Amino acid sequence: MDVSKELDTRGLNCPLPILKAKKALTEMMSGELLRVICTDPGSLRDFQAFARQTGNELVEQVTVGVEFQHVLKRR
Repeated sequence: MDVSKELDTRGLNCPLPILKAKKALTEMMSGELLRVICTDPGSLRDFQAFARQTGNELVEQVTVGVEFQHVLKRR
């Protein structure tokens, strides 16, 4: 997967990973991919809701140990 930008939000709890992702997406071009790495288990449902509300596509969600990776495609 050709990710344009990656955010490390490990150790941050809701709503900070979402806020940082929102800011990063505004700086990206349509169609580019953003990977967000989190340690907050609530981020799984938070990013699903964020994608629905903003129109950005949630391409992938992967759990690796205690980390959660979310890949969003900029609308």
